[in-house]
Amino acid sequence: MTDLFAPAMKSSDYAETASAAYRAALSVIEQVEPRIAEATRAELTDQRSSLKLIASENYASPAVLLTMGTWFSDKYAEGTIGHRFYAGCQNVDTVEALAAEHARELFGAEYAYAQPHSGIDANLVAFWSILAHRVETPSLAEHGAKSVYDLREDDWEKLRRAFGEQRALGMSLDAGGHLTHGFRPNISGKMFHQRSYGTDPETQLLDYDAVRAAAKEFKPLVLIAGYSAYPRRINFATMREIADEVGATLMVDMAHFAGLVAGKVFTGDEDPVPHAHITTTTTHKSLRGPRGGLVLATKEYADSVDRGCPMVLGGPLSHMMAAKAVALAEARTAEFRTYAQNVADNAKALAEGFLRRGATLVTGGTDNHLVLLDVSGLGLTGRQAESALLDAGIVTNRNSVPSDPNGAWYTSGVRFGTPALTTRGFGTAEFDRVAELVIDVLKNTTPAATKSGAPGKAKYVLADGVADQTKAASAELLDKHPLYPGLEL
Repeated sequence: MTDLFAPAMKSSDYAETASAAYRAALSVIEQVEPRIAEATRAELTDQRSSLKLIASENYASPAVLLTMGTWFSDKYAEGTIGHRFYAGCQNVDTVEALAAEHARELFGAEYAYAQPHSGIDANLVAFWSILAHRVETPSLAEHGAKSVYDLREDDWEKLRRAFGEQRALGMSLDAGGHLTHGFRPNISGKMFHQRSYGTDPETQLLDYDAVRAAAKEFKPLVLIAGYSAYPRRINFATMREIADEVGATLMVDMAHFAGLVAGKVFTGDEDPVPHAHITTTTTHKSLRGPRGGLVLATKEYADSVDRGCPMVLGGPLSHMMAAKAVALAEARTAEFRTYAQNVADNAKALAEGFLRRGATLVTGGTDNHLVLLDVSGLGLTGRQAESALLDAGIVTNRNSVPSDPNGAWYTSGVRFGTPALTTRGFGTAEFDRVAELVIDVLKNTTPAATKSGAPGKAKYVLADGVADQTKAASAELLDKHPLYPGLEL
């Protein structure tokens, strides 16, 4: 198994050109602030030498990375394509149009908006677009306005009060939802009266009948679907049925699994775009682009979404939109489809490797790109497990499990994702070996008492020699699948 851009990197001309480009860039940086150049080289070294298993991380191609570092960074371009508030934006128009075109074609969307700087920005654009669209449709005429953005300040005061009464229903954080889906400390939990749906206590799977009952009782304006730590697929056709039954707008946050949608691993009822009114995503994670966001929508929401700037966003990051266009072009290839299927196959192999070694997994397995390991049976908190694994060169992140007794900080789980190592060319056999290394580290980790002698949730002891042994075993795997092969700094 090879990764998507390894063949290009293995071309001597490509590798030499990329190496020369990065050496030149670092040389220029070094003349101004050598510590930044040093940290940049160190980061590549660290990424090359560790098992990156964070589900929200990946490796972008050299083409995507180089696109971010251009003079598009110097241009202000508030507004939309052909309608900017600054002069001289014709090249930005080209870049944004290409990013939107690739997004529409890749996901089969009626409309695409490439300006959001991040996933939370994309979600904020979506939320405000839904609110604006709902207000515009029935009652603007009485205010003498054609658009919600034309309203007078006293009318906005009334609308602010009305907006404060709107309701949103999303997946709870401990069930696998995201903090932007109504978590109270987040702005999404302050914009709306919010309620969460969870998972079945026995199976830990999404219970659509329970979601339907909650929606009928709560009557939300927005039904939010999507996840950041739920290791299963969702039937978005059913979620749309529920939304329609209660008159809600269906918003899907596919930031984590967008690469599986783009790669046609998720199709039919498991593809959110044909079913959602608005779909949001990041462009990194499984999509393997630059850090940024996208909003996809049906045509009826296009005008509202286009007002993302100035409603929520400031000046779009033109260099990032250019990099999004390059990454989305990569995602439209047959090679990317193969990659996406490998991501899912590798996650299943990782889950099966854990289960064979006696581990406990949330939902008992996976059918997407991530695996959620419950470490409470090993006597550990998620924070202890995360730290011990990092000592051994395995990069993960702790994560809550359903009804987690340790809360969102210490947690009882550790989340693993396969996109990054799949990019390096890891296959199912390597992921089974990764599962073995992880379990070996965790079984050799014990909680350490605090100074008072009480059990601690953060302190731990990793048995002597285990970290070095694990790093040596990891090096054998990583050396077979070098990151950016041929790239020399």
